[in-house]
Amino acid sequence: MQLGLQEEEAAELRRLLMGALSELSSEIADTDNAGYARQLRARRELLRSIEEKLGPGTE
Repeated sequence: MQLGLQEEEAAELRRLLMGALSELSSEIADTDNAGYARQLRARRELLRSIEEKLGPGTE
């Protein structure tokens, strides 16, 4: 699938991803449930993959 974004749209998506990644890292650190932590780490890796595909921002 291809997704075409204007630079402003890509920048907003980067900001959302960075916020979500930060929250996930905090949540992973705070959980005592190993299964839930694995799910969160998998989600974090997926979001990092999306972030990498966006490429470097201009912010």
